[in-house]
Amino acid sequence: MSLIHLPAHARYYLYNKVTNMKCSFNGLTNLVRGELGYSPISGDLFIFFNKRRDQVKILCFEGDGFAIFHKRLERGSFELPQAPEGANEILLTMEQLQFILQGVVLNSVRRRQGIYTRFAPQLPSLPECSIACSFSSANLRIQR
Repeated sequence: MSLIHLPAHARYYLYNKVTNMKCSFNGLTNLVRGELGYSPISGDLFIFFNKRRDQVKILCFEGDGFAIFHKRLERGSFELPQAPEGANEILLTMEQLQFILQGVVLNSVRRRQGIYTRFAPQLPSLPECSIACSFSSANLRIQR
């Protein structure tokens, strides 16, 4: 289960090098500026993993300040996508990040052609920041 709001309009940058999990707001924003060359207040999310890939930190700016989501696995490790040689970051989709956080084997994920667009329900639009979703493999809970 993962309790984090992932905005649809944001970009998701996975830092492709090992990160010291002792880094907090200042250390992670310095990595974003110095190593990746992006503005940490852009509204995009920046994802960092430790050497063993059993911890992840996600840094985002929420308009009035920074927020960090930190997850540590009790056993196992996160599976990460393959990066091009020498790349500092990987641009992920929101779905890919959800799969990583939920422990889905990335190579096993594939879409059936046409089924998602043809039968997708039309939902009313909600304000972006008014809900937080909690995902698990069995259910979806929405908290207002």
